[in-house]
Amino acid sequence: MNTSHAAILGLHHVTLVASNAQRTVDFYSRVLGLRLVKTTVNFDDPGSYHLYFANETGGAGTVVTFFEWPNAPRGRTGIGGTHHFALRVADRDALLRWKRRLTDLGLRVIGPYDRHYFTSLYVRDPDGQIVEIATDGPGLWWDEQAGIISQHTAPTDKARGGRDEAALAALTWPEPVPTIDAAMALTRGMHHITAMTANIERTHEFLGETLGMSRVKMTENFDDPGRRHWYWGTADARPGSLITYLERPATERRSHMGVGQGHHYALAVADEDTQLLFRERLLEAGQQVSPVMDRVYFKSIYTKDPDGHIVELATMGPGFLVDEPVASTGSALRLPPWLEAHRDEIGARLRDIDRPSWPYDGSEGEVGMRGHPGRRLDVSEQVESV
Repeated sequence: MNTSHAAILGLHHVTLVASNAQRTVDFYSRVLGLRLVKTTVNFDDPGSYHLYFANETGGAGTVVTFFEWPNAPRGRTGIGGTHHFALRVADRDALLRWKRRLTDLGLRVIGPYDRHYFTSLYVRDPDGQIVEIATDGPGLWWDEQAGIISQHTAPTDKARGGRDEAALAALTWPEPVPTIDAAMALTRGMHHITAMTANIERTHEFLGETLGMSRVKMTENFDDPGRRHWYWGTADARPGSLITYLERPATERRSHMGVGQGHHYALAVADEDTQLLFRERLLEAGQQVSPVMDRVYFKSIYTKDPDGHIVELATMGPGFLVDEPVASTGSALRLPPWLEAHRDEIGARLRDIDRPSWPYDGSEGEVGMRGHPGRRLDVSEQVESV
């Protein structure tokens, strides 16, 4: 079978582990302004919530999902795991408004950092997951020659050890930001997802050669100069298509899955036929890959990158409106057909969730901080970041 025309269309979603569903809804919906677009259960563990946050309709590339594992140990970043994910804003002014909003709510914010290709800041969610907020511009292509990707050195004044940390820490918006305006809206979706590897060339064999993604940037880690940081995505390097890897020595610690850590990331494919082409391609490359799994809102296959990170390939459809209208999506517990007979039993195990109405303007930010410990994000913890 000819699999050469199968293509990755961009990011589909990222899935993380949370300890408390209500606290997660409070933060991602009331503080960050994402819509709780689907309330369901983990199909492989129906006694626990699976929450989907996204734009109004749950478009591919806007989706951040959480398994609620209240008794799981705390996870940690490391080789073979997700380091962070980044959400998009319009411009630097919107980024500064986010900094003021988040700091006024009692959170420690790092940045804004000029990453040469975008500007971004960092905060931690209630379980300690690093969330980056990044601008779209100026983009990854502005310093490359057409058709040539070179290895770039981090500019000294933008890299750790050369940038003015005190001046950057002082930058903020001059006025309080109680609501989320259009330029700030994080419903634009993800900018990128960043994972960690012990061998970045081997990662390229998986992403670039087996999955056919374009390697669109090779640069240094701005927070750890001398270490490599590579980007893959669609050929136009658009935000929302980007998966990036930080290279660390093989002797460093490995990721431990758990609360506050990523479970997997998902790349988007057009349809079920394309998905089957990728499944065959992965098998031909000697990769272990799951059968096709019916997730109701999309079909999925699962494999792993060379460091053991779970990677999902998910179809674009049928989408999150297949079982409820856009006006009410996310407002009630939805179950797949094969679990409907057990609704009462499943519902009895789950605590009811209080959620904001949609559309939402961010005015309940203080409510969104319920239960958030206000974790500090020290610069020393940020060494491996983008």
